[in-house]
Amino acid sequence: MTDLTPGDLVEIHVVGDKKAYAQITHSHPSYPPVVRVIKGLYDTRPADLDALVSGKTSFVAMIPLASAMTRAGATVEKLGSYQVPLEHRDFPTFRTPIRDKKGEIVYWWFWDGRGLTYDAELTEAQSALPMREVMTGARFLELLAQ
Repeated sequence: MTDLTPGDLVEIHVVGDKKAYAQITHSHPSYPPVVRVIKGLYDTRPADLDALVSGKTSFVAMIPLASAMTRAGATVEKLGSYQVPLEHRDFPTFRTPIRDKKGEIVYWWFWDGRGLTYDAELTEAQSALPMREVMTGARFLELLAQ
Protein backbone atom coordinates (compact mmCIF):
# COMPACT_ATOMS: atom_id res chain seq x y z
CA MET A 1 0.00 0.00 0.00
CA THR A 2 1.88 3.05 -1.23
CA ASP A 3 -0.73 5.24 -2.88
CA LEU A 4 -2.46 6.93 0.03
CA THR A 5 -4.29 10.12 -0.87
CA PRO A 6 -5.97 12.92 1.10
CA GLY A 7 -9.00 11.60 2.93
CA ASP A 8 -7.70 8.04 3.27
CA LEU A 9 -8.12 6.56 6.75
CA VAL A 10 -5.72 3.87 7.91
CA GLU A 11 -5.61 1.53 10.87
CA ILE A 12 -2.16 0.96 12.35
CA HIS A 13 -1.46 -2.00 14.62
CA VAL A 14 0.76 -0.75 17.43
CA VAL A 15 1.61 -1.78 21.00
CA GLY A 16 0.28 -5.27 21.72
CA ASP A 17 -3.12 -5.63 20.10
CA LYS A 18 -3.86 -1.89 20.16
CA LYS A 19 -4.93 -0.02 17.05
CA ALA A 20 -4.34 3.61 16.11
CA TYR A 21 -5.98 5.57 13.32
CA ALA A 22 -4.54 8.17 10.99
CA GLN A 23 -5.91 10.15 8.08
CA ILE A 24 -3.99 11.60 5.16
CA THR A 25 -4.93 15.29 4.97
CA HIS A 26 -2.68 16.72 2.27
CA SER A 27 -0.19 15.87 -0.40
CA HIS A 28 2.64 18.15 -1.53
CA PRO A 29 4.79 17.71 -4.64
CA SER A 30 8.07 18.05 -2.70
CA TYR A 31 7.28 16.31 0.59
CA PRO A 32 5.63 13.15 1.92
CA PRO A 33 1.93 13.29 2.75
CA VAL A 34 0.65 15.21 5.75
CA VAL A 35 -0.98 12.84 8.24
CA ARG A 36 -3.18 13.58 11.23
CA VAL A 37 -3.29 10.97 13.96
CA ILE A 38 -6.66 10.56 15.61
CA LYS A 39 -6.40 10.65 19.37
CA GLY A 40 -6.55 7.36 21.24
CA LEU A 41 -5.57 3.72 21.04
CA TYR A 42 -8.31 1.17 20.53
CA ASP A 43 -8.75 -2.51 21.37
CA THR A 44 -11.14 -3.01 18.45
CA ARG A 45 -12.03 -1.06 15.35
CA PRO A 46 -14.79 1.48 16.10
CA ALA A 47 -18.07 0.67 14.35
CA ASP A 48 -18.67 4.31 13.32
CA LEU A 49 -15.64 5.37 11.29
CA ASP A 50 -17.27 8.71 10.36
CA ALA A 51 -17.42 9.57 14.06
CA LEU A 52 -13.83 8.39 14.49
CA VAL A 53 -12.62 10.68 11.68
CA SER A 54 -14.34 13.65 13.30
CA GLY A 55 -12.48 12.97 16.56
CA LYS A 56 -9.69 14.98 18.10
CA THR A 57 -6.21 15.00 16.61
CA SER A 58 -3.26 13.78 18.63
CA PHE A 59 -0.54 15.11 16.31
CA VAL A 60 0.25 16.01 12.70
CA ALA A 61 3.31 14.82 10.78
CA MET A 62 4.83 14.56 7.33
CA ILE A 63 5.60 10.90 6.74
CA PRO A 64 5.56 8.41 3.87
CA LEU A 65 3.15 6.46 6.05
CA ALA A 66 2.82 3.09 4.32
CA SER A 67 6.53 2.60 3.61
CA ALA A 68 7.63 4.01 6.99
CA MET A 69 5.28 1.68 8.87
CA THR A 70 6.45 -1.31 6.80
CA ARG A 71 10.10 -0.50 7.59
CA ALA A 72 9.20 -0.11 11.28
CA GLY A 73 7.43 -3.49 11.31
CA ALA A 74 3.89 -2.16 11.82
CA THR A 75 0.84 -3.41 9.97
CA VAL A 76 -1.24 -0.79 8.16
CA GLU A 77 -4.67 -1.28 6.61
CA LYS A 78 -6.52 1.27 4.50
CA LEU A 79 -10.15 1.48 5.65
CA GLY A 80 -11.52 3.86 3.05
CA SER A 81 -11.66 7.53 2.24
CA TYR A 82 -13.46 10.04 4.47
CA GLN A 83 -13.94 13.78 4.34
CA VAL A 84 -11.11 15.62 6.09
CA PRO A 85 -12.56 17.58 9.04
CA LEU A 86 -12.98 21.30 8.40
CA GLU A 87 -10.26 22.33 10.88
CA HIS A 88 -7.70 20.24 8.93
CA ARG A 89 -8.60 21.23 5.37
CA ASP A 90 -6.10 24.08 5.09
CA PHE A 91 -2.50 22.99 4.66
CA PRO A 92 -0.96 23.12 8.16
CA THR A 93 1.86 25.45 9.10
CA PHE A 94 5.06 23.72 10.21
CA ARG A 95 7.87 25.24 12.29
CA THR A 96 11.64 24.87 11.97
CA PRO A 97 14.28 26.19 14.39
CA ILE A 98 17.21 28.04 12.83
CA ARG A 99 20.32 27.66 14.96
CA ASP A 100 23.60 29.53 15.28
CA LYS A 101 27.04 27.90 15.38
CA LYS A 102 26.61 27.16 19.10
CA GLY A 103 23.36 25.32 18.47
CA GLU A 104 21.19 28.02 20.03
CA ILE A 105 17.89 28.84 18.32
CA VAL A 106 18.13 32.33 16.84
CA TYR A 107 14.76 32.39 15.09
CA TRP A 108 12.01 30.18 13.71
CA TRP A 109 10.86 29.55 10.15
CA PHE A 110 7.20 28.85 9.51
CA TRP A 111 6.22 27.01 6.33
CA ASP A 112 2.63 26.77 5.10
CA GLY A 113 3.29 24.58 2.06
CA ARG A 114 3.77 27.62 -0.18
CA GLY A 115 6.26 29.97 1.45
CA LEU A 116 8.26 30.84 4.54
CA THR A 117 7.83 33.44 7.23
CA TYR A 118 9.90 33.86 10.37
CA ASP A 119 9.84 35.18 13.92
CA ALA A 120 12.46 35.51 16.63
CA GLU A 121 10.26 34.17 19.42
CA LEU A 122 7.58 31.51 19.47
CA THR A 123 4.11 32.41 20.64
CA GLU A 124 2.16 29.80 22.58
CA ALA A 125 0.17 28.97 19.44
CA GLN A 126 3.32 28.68 17.33
CA SER A 127 4.95 26.33 19.83
CA ALA A 128 2.08 23.89 19.22
CA LEU A 129 2.75 23.75 15.46
CA PRO A 130 4.24 20.51 14.12
CA MET A 131 7.92 20.43 13.23
CA ARG A 132 8.86 20.64 9.56
CA GLU A 133 10.57 17.28 9.28
CA VAL A 134 10.00 13.95 7.62
CA MET A 135 9.22 11.72 10.57
CA THR A 136 10.66 8.22 10.77
CA GLY A 137 8.43 5.20 11.27
CA ALA A 138 10.07 4.47 14.63
CA ARG A 139 9.40 7.99 15.91
CA PHE A 140 5.83 7.89 14.58
CA LEU A 141 5.14 4.60 16.43
CA GLU A 142 6.71 6.03 19.59
CA LEU A 143 4.33 9.00 19.48
CA LEU A 144 1.36 6.70 18.77
CA ALA A 145 2.11 4.69 21.90
CA GLN A 146 2.06 7.75 24.17
